[in-house]
Amino acid sequence: MKRTMQDRVSDFMAGKGFYIVLLLCVTALGVSGYYLFSGFGEEPGRPVSGQATVVVTPAPLVTPAPTAAIVPPTTATPCPVPTPEPIPESTAQPPVITAPAEEPATATASVFTWPVKGEVLRSWAVETLSYDETMGDWRTHDGVDIASPAGTQVIAPAGGTVSDLYTDDLMGTTVVILHADGVMSTCSNLAAVPTVEIGDPVRTGDVIGSIGQSAIAESTQPAHLHLSMTKDGESVDPLSYLPER
Repeated sequence: MKRTMQDRVSDFMAGKGFYIVLLLCVTALGVSGYYLFSGFGEEPGRPVSGQATVVVTPAPLVTPAPTAAIVPPTTATPCPVPTPEPIPESTAQPPVITAPAEEPATATASVFTWPVKGEVLRSWAVETLSYDETMGDWRTHDGVDIASPAGTQVIAPAGGTVSDLYTDDLMGTTVVILHADGVMSTCSNLAAVPTVEIGDPVRTGDVIGSIGQSAIAESTQPAHLHLSMTKDGESVDPLSYLPER
């Protein structure tokens, strides 16, 4: 019977073939070990012959720390500065300060004095009638008649300003003095030439003229001064202003 190739190989392996295969395996292991151990003494970076087993150790998992959100810096918005409006220049002229005009020392005096000293011949009578010797009838009398010899000096009954000077047809030479508080005194039956002029300031006691006989309406009476007074244009009794004697 003819034997096949397979049968022959099986017989070989069953005999000496087993030992041959075992020798080949040992030889291969020796060569591999030689190359493996000879690579430990080589310089770094020199390739190593043979197989190398690389063990990779995974790095521990690190959880990143949370990062704070980056907030952009706040830019302050500058407040607009109001621009002051220009102050218009005043076109008004500065007030002109003038020195007060000099006034008579007694222009505001409220104390009166008798212009002449003498007996009252006839009293003030405006609300009633009084007998007029010269005219021979009963009529009003707007002043007081103060007896005094002709030529006697007549003084201002109070301080003020000479506001008028004239010759009346009935009451003769007359001087009018404006006092304070709207009071006005009128001195009549003076001599022809007074000693003051219109606009003259007078003080209490200043001489304004002298007793005369120029009043035709009272010519039958003894020499006297006819003194009449008004307050704000209304006739008043001179005796209410003159001091008691």
